[in-house]
Amino acid sequence: MPGTTNLIAFALVALGMALTPGPNMIYLVSRSICQGWRAGLVSLGGVALGFVVYMLCAAFGITALLLAVPHAYDALRLGGAGYLLYLAWQAVRPGGRSPFQVRDLPADGPGRLFAMGFVTNLLNPKIAVMYLSLLPQFVQPGHGGVLAQSLVLGGTQIGVSVAVNCAIALAAGSIAAFLTTRPRWAVVQRWLMAGVLGGLAVRMALEGRR
Repeated sequence: MPGTTNLIAFALVALGMALTPGPNMIYLVSRSICQGWRAGLVSLGGVALGFVVYMLCAAFGITALLLAVPHAYDALRLGGAGYLLYLAWQAVRPGGRSPFQVRDLPADGPGRLFAMGFVTNLLNPKIAVMYLSLLPQFVQPGHGGVLAQSLVLGGTQIGVSVAVNCAIALAAGSIAAFLTTRPRWAVVQRWLMAGVLGGLAVRMALEGRR
């Protein structure tokens, strides 16, 4: 089992990642605004399944492989840091859009909503960075096997992300309306997200292999 301090630190990182704009947030917000919160929650079910797939892949070998091959780990770590910086730039660049801006989507049935949420998450590079670059840094030698720690950390990330995205899906319409009438808050939100992403990128780039 990871240490309590390490687990809390990872939960905070997972919270920061969940609150940053990305394909999952954009899709869930757009679906909730266009088709209602129930459609958003069905889509979130597919997103959650995508998290489980990533967690199992990391726990059953990918994490151990990266820890065993230093150059591969460092390349992925630096690549992940670069991608987080790219996301930070996308949040604040001139003409950048908030994920709470309404995007028109056609109405879909529950099966397609679930499948699209699943596929959106599987193709989300931010989640790949989370599991392949960030999670291994919180696996602690002497605190149990890599498999058990990866499952606990992955379960923590899933719990945090599902809770955050559920709240966002339920409140998407209200948040979008608030930001539409108060454009300065939309700018603040984008800069806060960029700050979180930039901080994670710097931490990932500077922290050595454990």
